[in-house]
Amino acid sequence: MLKLVLSPRVFLIAAMVALAGCAANPLPPSSIGDMIETKSAPPTVAPAKATFAFEQLTGLPGNIADDLSEDLGSRAAAANLNLVRRAGAPSTYRVKGFLTAAGDQYTTTVFYVFDIIDANGNRVHRIDGQEQTGGNTGDPWNDVSGDALKRIASRTIASMKAWLHSR
Repeated sequence: MLKLVLSPRVFLIAAMVALAGCAANPLPPSSIGDMIETKSAPPTVAPAKATFAFEQLTGLPGNIADDLSEDLGSRAAAANLNLVRRAGAPSTYRVKGFLTAAGDQYTTTVFYVFDIIDANGNRVHRIDGQEQTGGNTGDPWNDVSGDALKRIASRTIASMKAWLHSR
């Protein structure tokens, strides 16, 4: 009997490929490198006029999603990004976030992807990364610290702002 064991790296690649498939009209990768360093379309709206609406985060428990959403909102406000906070309100861009966590007894890694979608439903920018936190012996989300969530929020908002000012 053959037993298949996935290493954390193999799991990461599988998770990122699966999450990439969740985006509407993804930009096609031309190589493995593009799967990690995604090409972006430049923003079409002046930074002062652009608005962003975060959609419900996918892949993480509700309490952690709430904490991360709060961190994203406070970081966006500090970065002077215009967030639309009413469900269904019009915005220049929608942001879809996909997260997963994997770990062992020594460390847990949160993998994240945030896709910025334009009004036509096209992905125009992708932010992805990973954040390590303490280890666990059960559900990897149990040991994801508030500090790890703050770092994810900080990096995501900094990347959004850099992209927005890249025109």
